[in-house]
Order: sequence, then C-alpha cells, then structure tokens
Amino acid sequence: MIDLLVAGGGPAGLAAAIHAARLGMEVVVVEPRAAPVDKACGEGIMPSGVAALRSLGVEGPGHDLRGIRYLEGARSAEATFRDRTGLGVRRTALHSALYQRAVELGVSMVEGKVRGIRQGHDSADAAGLTARWLIAADGLHSPLRRELGLDRPGGAPRRYGLRRHYRIAPWTDFVEVHWSRQGEAYVTPVGDNLVGVAVLSRDRRSYDEHLTLFPALAALLRGREASPVRGAGPLRQRARSQRAGRTLLVGDAAGYVDALTGEGIALAMATAAAAVRCLAADRPEAYPAQWARLTRRHRLLTEGLLRAARYPATARLIVPTARRAPAAFRAAVHALQ
Repeated sequence: MIDLLVAGGGPAGLAAAIHAARLGMEVVVVEPRAAPVDKACGEGIMPSGVAALRSLGVEGPGHDLRGIRYLEGARSAEATFRDRTGLGVRRTALHSALYQRAVELGVSMVEGKVRGIRQGHDSADAAGLTARWLIAADGLHSPLRRELGLDRPGGAPRRYGLRRHYRIAPWTDFVEVHWSRQGEAYVTPVGDNLVGVAVLSRDRRSYDEHLTLFPALAALLRGREASPVRGAGPLRQRARSQRAGRTLLVGDAAGYVDALTGEGIALAMATAAAAVRCLAADRPEAYPAQWARLTRRHRLLTEGLLRAARYPATARLIVPTARRAPAAFRAAVHALQ
C-alpha cells in the first residue's frame, strides 16, 4: 500500500505530490499525458502563487509582473502588487518545473487514467494501486468528481476561454485586462519576446472574432501569432463537497468560478497544501472547510465582477469606477494577491 495516489499530473496534482513527498509519504501520480502538458491558461501567477511555488523549490522562467491594469478604449486604471511581484510563465514551463521537482523528491509517475475508485475504511483502490489516500486533481471537468457523485450543475453564466501566444516584446510588466461589453482580453507577458492573450466570453465564436472587439490590441498583434489557439470551458464548475471518503478534490476539480481574477495557480497551490496537511493529520473531514476559507475571498470578488460584467449597463462602469476609485481598486487587487 502506498500513502497517496494523485489522479492528475497538472500543477495542482504535482503540488500535492511535492508537499506529500516532503513529508515522507510514498506518492504515485497517474496522468494520461506526457509532460509537459499545455492547456488554455492565462499564465499569470499572482504573488502568493509565486511564493508558494518557491517554497516548494520550484522556479519557473518567465516575466515579472508588477500589477493589474484595466483598459477600455482610452480609459485605464491600474494597481500594483504590494511588496511582491507576480510572474507570467508559459504553462509548459511551469509544468516542467513542477514535474522535475516532484521526480527529484522521489514521486513515481505512471501514465494512465484513474477510474473505478473503490474506497474502504482505511484505503482506496484505483488504477491498479492501493493507497491510504487519494487526491483527485484531474482538472476543470473532473471525471472523478462525477464518478464520486460530487458534481453539481454549473449554472449561469456559461463562459469560455481561448488563448494564443504572440511573438512580440512585452510593452508592459502589468497584466492588462481589456474590457468590452461582450467579454475580456487578458494580455500576460510570459517571456522577453512573447505575450499570451486569453479571451473570455459567454459568446461562442472564433478567437479572431473575439479579438475584433479590441481593435487597438488586434492591430498591435496582427501577423505575430506564435501558437495555435487553445480553449477551455464552460469555466464555472461546482462540487457538492471537496471530499468523498478517503478522496479529496484539489485545484479546478474542487470547483471553479471563473478565470476573470487570475488566481487559478495560486489557489491550486494553496488547496493542494491544505489537502496534504489534512491527510497527514488523518483529518480528511477538515479539508472542505479549509478549502472554503482559502477560496472564499476569490469566489466573492469574482462573482461580484461577473455580475457587473453580465449586463451592458454595469459592464461599461467597471473601468471608469476603477479609475475614479483607485484606492478601492488597489484594495481589491491586494486582496487577491
């Protein structure tokens, strides 16, 4: 019997594996895809997420980020991070760094899928393995969340994300959020000559059609495409609980509101650490409350912004309000960092 089986070798699963290995646990990660895995991701990591990665001994190459800037037409508002910087980093580079760190610590990597979980009083069986504990970190549309009966309808709004990279020198060390009535475009510097641009919207249309909503940005990026378009969605996912028996849900599998505030990696690191602490203390029942506490601020702020962005009358007020109330905007950014 091993100590911990982790289903899913993305950032959340690898972070959980690293935490567990550092506590002396025997850990196996089961993931169907070879590393590094690329996914649609805004690729901006908030300062708390950068600090969490460094505490694990993980340093990803990327571009330092000083804060967040909102733009709509000629209007803009910005807030710098307090004390620390964030990081724009390619998803593949982040995944490689986490993978290598896990391997260094003795984590075993197995190619495959975890299905058909059988849980007993003191163990969980899946993928031909028996473990004391199981962590499901198998992503936004987690098959294990469904298998365990923890899936809940996502509800409205149903939003989708698309991302592409552009070969151009970053013109800022801020994450830029370009707003329109139909959605947002997130510009993240991820290298000396590379930026990622993710668009989020309720509307199902092509990436290029979305980008036409931001004419100045589209003109700047035209002809500089450096990667194919990757997509994700619907983004909102909910779980009835973050625990079923000896299995804990971590990262996006545990529930997700939206990518609007850019905290995905930071929350993945925080919830992975909390899950492993609960298992090490033999208190899995404590994890759902810890998950709720760790994610509460993010969920409340993201829900508030989503409500404002849903209706044209309030969407057009987001950037002007941030501009007229810079202290409140800074406070919101600092609360998320």
